[in-house]
Amino acid sequence: MSLLYPLRIALFYFLLAFSAFAWCLVCLVCAPFMSFRMRYRFVVQNWCRCAVWLGRSLIGLRYQVQGTENIPTRPCVILAKHQSTWETFFLSAYFEPLTQVLKRELLRVPFFGWAMMLVRPIAIDRDNPKAALRQVAKQGHERLEQGAWVLIFPEGTRVPVGQQGKFSRSGAALAANAGLPVLPIAHNAGMFWPKAGWGKRPGTIQVCIGPAMHADSEAPRAVAELNQRAEDWINAQVQILEQQARNAS
Repeated sequence: MSLLYPLRIALFYFLLAFSAFAWCLVCLVCAPFMSFRMRYRFVVQNWCRCAVWLGRSLIGLRYQVQGTENIPTRPCVILAKHQSTWETFFLSAYFEPLTQVLKRELLRVPFFGWAMMLVRPIAIDRDNPKAALRQVAKQGHERLEQGAWVLIFPEGTRVPVGQQGKFSRSGAALAANAGLPVLPIAHNAGMFWPKAGWGKRPGTIQVCIGPAMHADSEAPRAVAELNQRAEDWINAQVQILEQQARNAS
């Protein structure tokens, strides 16, 4: 790895922050006059593509996607592994329009939070899990009916490589109640963009889109079974992708 690599990481963060600030200012002026789909493309998709491009150009974070044939034609609930910030950028750019479940505090961030409010996120209070579940169920169903993908990180927060968080059933319940499948997504982004620290490692992030999974009914047992099936697939696939990355290094 080049001795200049830390400088490239610093430049990446500077340009990421600067572009976010500048883009949010533009969006706050222009986006309120757009339809939701156009607003999503303008506010989120364009900037997230820029973030992914900066990662690839400056710090060598390339990616490959497997399983694109598994993507349903109709938007549904996406359940994805959460290891880093990279997959937030990537998935927000890859699927559109997309609604993300995020912590309410992010909307209070000047400019960034204000711009995020324009694309109808599901902003939950993590300190009140029961209310958060009801909010995800209600607003998530509304977004699905409006033709948006709903992205949920069922572990709730970023989990370091080699560890597994407890999977919330909220995404599986939302999909079952809407009569739609969940789309599981695994990746190994945490091996190149760790949860802790500013360090990065160049390489090719593998993203694997799994088969759409349906619940047999809306019953709690069927929801639990669907959630477990998605969790098992994601965790098993993540282990495979991480091992492949270790073997290639």
